[in-house]
Amino acid sequence: MLGTYFYHEVIRKTIIGFGTLFNNMEVRHQTSDGTTVDIKRVPLAYGPAAKFIARLEQQPDLNKMVAITLPRMSFEMTSIAYDSTRKSGITQTFKAVDNTTNKLKKVFMPVPYNIGFELSLLTKINDDALQVVEQILPFFQPSFSITINLIDSIGEKRDVPITLTNVTFQDDYEGDFSTRRALIYTFQFVAKTYLYGPIAENPEGLIKKVIVDQYASVDTVNARREMRYTATPTATKDYNSDGVIDSNDNALIVPGDDFGFSETSEFFDDGRDRSPTKQSDI
Repeated sequence: MLGTYFYHEVIRKTIIGFGTLFNNMEVRHQTSDGTTVDIKRVPLAYGPAAKFIARLEQQPDLNKMVAITLPRMSFEMTSIAYDSTRKSGITQTFKAVDNTTNKLKKVFMPVPYNIGFELSLLTKINDDALQVVEQILPFFQPSFSITINLIDSIGEKRDVPITLTNVTFQDDYEGDFSTRRALIYTFQFVAKTYLYGPIAENPEGLIKKVIVDQYASVDTVNARREMRYTATPTATKDYNSDGVIDSNDNALIVPGDDFGFSETSEFFDDGRDRSPTKQSDI
């Protein structure tokens, strides 16, 4: 089982989806009469805040022509943890159609994982920081959901809630008046995503028959069937080009085709049950 290569890029897509939330932040400066004189887009980069703080400390001279610009934001993935509260059956599967080959695939239920993120905001003016903070906090109550196409081949899309868990503030100012100041706001988030295993070809193909036995009692020990409902797919086009749509065409239906259903109902009083393994009544 282990060693089978597969890569759905789920973690990568989750990181990109998280970062996309914060790539359009702006800071505006106004005069006393409310006229906007300056609009700055806050740059966003992937990496730890400590890297940018170290860069600031290496450029203490405010008179240098080139220096790191503030405000700016950075984010990074900090943890991955299994979420047992969203656990599903480990043997449960679902079927999906491959968008490229149009073949039916068998997929095991995804495994829930929480991915931790840390978003850092660095500014030199407190009002700049407050502007960005107020553009973020109202959307998290305490979570905000984004839709991510987790597996492109089968079109598996899921809403991933991103929860804001903590906000801290730090004034990183030490030294004289020539030392550059940095106000640091740190936001902690948790993204509740899902990881998928390998996707296998489904040897069973399209379900060709459904049988449902109905009972008149909820006594699962002594109750016997009263009615059986049976449904089978029926073709809506001439697959074998023989000039007629009949049962021979029904066998040629493949996943993704449009088809109808043939439904029948039978009533029983023989006290027998259907055996799924033997495919017969016992």
